Amino acid sequence: MAEQKRDYYEVLGVDKNANEDEIKKAYRKLAKKYHPDANPDNKKEAEAKFKEVNEAYENLSDPQKRRMYDQFGHNGPQGFGGNGGGYYSYSTSGFDGFDGFDFGDLGDIFSIFGGGFRRGNSARHTGPVKGADLRYNLEISFEEAFLGVEKEISIVREDNCSTCNGTGAAPGSKVENCPRCGGTGQVKQVQTTILGQSQVIRPCDMCHGEGKIIKEPCQTCRGKGTVKKPVKLKVKIPAGIDENQTVALRGEGGPGQRGGQKGDLYIMVHIKRHNIYTRQDYNVLCDVPITFTQATLGAELKIPMVDGTVETYKIPEGTSTGTRFRIKGKGFKAINRNYEGDFIFTVEIQTPKRLSKEQRELLVQLAKTMNEQPPIKKRGLFG
Repeated sequence: MAEQKRDYYEVLGVDKNANEDEIKKAYRKLAKKYHPDANPDNKKEAEAKFKEVNEAYENLSDPQKRRMYDQFGHNGPQGFGGNGGGYYSYSTSGFDGFDGFDFGDLGDIFSIFGGGFRRGNSARHTGPVKGADLRYNLEISFEEAFLGVEKEISIVREDNCSTCNGTGAAPGSKVENCPRCGGTGQVKQVQTTILGQSQVIRPCDMCHGEGKIIKEPCQTCRGKGTVKKPVKLKVKIPAGIDENQTVALRGEGGPGQRGGQKGDLYIMVHIKRHNIYTRQDYNVLCDVPITFTQATLGAELKIPMVDGTVETYKIPEGTSTGTRFRIKGKGFKAINRNYEGDFIFTVEIQTPKRLSKEQRELLVQLAKTMNEQPPIKKRGLFG
C-alpha cells in the first residue's frame, strides 16, 4: 500500500486560509531547516523532508494548483480523456535529487552551508524548463453545465518557430556555447562574510543564464525561438461542473525551453444565469406557479426538468404558497462521485386579477359557505 501523503498545509505548518506571504515565510524557514547540507548526520531523512516541503510549496504557492488541491486533495479527480490529457487532470511534480527545485526565491540562504549550495548539473539555467501555463475563460449555459458539453475554443499562444525549430538561430547557422560560462549558464563568485568565504553561483550576464550565444538570429522569430500562433482546441466539460471550476488541458500551454515539456491550459468555467432555474450545491431550485384552486383541491403538476424531460408531481390539497417539494435524484451530478442532487420546486399561488361575472358569483357563494365576508365593491374602505 502506498504511503499516505500528509496535508500540504500541515507540512508547511500554516492555516488553510494562510495568505501568500505566510506560506512563503513558512516555506523558507522549513527549506533552510531541512536542507541536506544543514543535516550531514541525517541527510537521508532531511532529503525526504526537503522534498515534502518543496512539493507542498509548489502546490500552495500557485493559485491555480492551490484551488484544485483545496477542491480535490492530493489525488485530484480522475481524468476524463480527450484532447490534451482530458480535464480535471491533476498531478504534483516528481522529485529527482534537487534538480527540480528552484532556489532562486531563497537567495543566498544556502551560502552559509559549507561554502554554498552546489548543484551538479546546473539544471536551473541549462536544464529543461516547463512552458508557461495559460488561462482561458469559457462561458456556458445552465443546461450545458447540467448535462456536460464539448466546446471548441480558439486561443493565440506561443509555439516553437517552424523556421528555426525553436533554436532561435537562422537556418544554417550554429548556436554556440557562451565563452564566459562555458555553456553552463552560471558563473561562480567568492564572497567574504562574517562566517568566512562562501562561493555563490549566479546567472551568467553574457548569455543571461542560457549558456548559449546566437550570432545569427532567426528572422522569423527574431531569435526568440517561438512565435504566436492561433490554435483551435476541443474541451470536454463534465456534467455537474460549477461556477469558477477549472478544466485543465495538459500540454496545451506555452512551449518548454531546452527540451522542457509544454505548459498547461486552464479553462475557467463561467455559467450563464438562467431565467427559471438556480443552483444550490448539487440541487436545482425552481419556482412553480399554481392556481388557488389547485392549491385548495390538490393537483398533478407537470414539472419541466433541466434536461428537457417532464416529471409529474402530485401536490396535496390545502397547499400553501411557499411550500417546497423535492424530486430526488434530478439535480446536478457530482463529478467523480456517484451522487446526484435533487430538484426542489417552490409553489407560488397566483391570485386571478380578472374574473368573469359567473366566476365572481361562484366565489361569493363559496365565501358564504365558509362564513367569510363577501368582497366589498366600494372603491375605498371609507367610501
